[in-house]
Amino acid sequence: MNTSVKPRVTQRAEDTRRKIYEAAMELFREKGFDETTMRDIAAKAGVALGGAYYYFSSKDAIVLEFYREMQEASTKPIIAALAGHKKLKDRIHSVLDKRLELLTPNRKFCSALFRHAPDSADPLSPFSDETRPIRDAAIEHMRVAIEGGDTKIPADLKPRLPYLLWLYQMALIMYWLYDRSPNQERTTRLMEKSLGLLVNLLRLSSLPLMKPARKIVLELVETAGG
Repeated sequence: MNTSVKPRVTQRAEDTRRKIYEAAMELFREKGFDETTMRDIAAKAGVALGGAYYYFSSKDAIVLEFYREMQEASTKPIIAALAGHKKLKDRIHSVLDKRLELLTPNRKFCSALFRHAPDSADPLSPFSDETRPIRDAAIEHMRVAIEGGDTKIPADLKPRLPYLLWLYQMALIMYWLYDRSPNQERTTRLMEKSLGLLVNLLRLSSLPLMKPARKIVLELVETAGG
């Protein structure tokens, strides 16, 4: 008997799962993540508490579904945006713009989640094992941005640069989440100025005299990355 065959998921089950997910997201936006309980989610979705737990083992599982959905939804818009640019600064800018655009409707909710970020043992941290596939997909977007750009990247730096750019993206998102300026104008200015500096540093990094500095930076990245 083949026990590896998974039971077929019915449309009704998919609809119920989606109803629970959407109810949870609505409550997270209205009440906040910490204030919302699984009982609240079940009641809003119109299902039994046991039914909510059947589809999602916890609130964390719902948030991980949100992370996955946001990442999957970003791929097509990012690839389309990259197609119109050759300058590396514009390509990285396109990735960041689309990421923030997708996160904007859930900005308040995401700001509450960012307290999980520093602890890699927390399932909701962007550095956790649970979020690795999502993280890897986001890093891949940066790799694609680099590959099609007009800036030559040193061979020793190129494999690690997508990860470094992802870290830059995470720092920018954190600033954006707590930016209280109108329409987050400070974040826009920070992005413009920091991206210009970043691309200029990448150009300088290809000079032979910068090789010792690149080596130190890469050693630091390897140490920090474990």
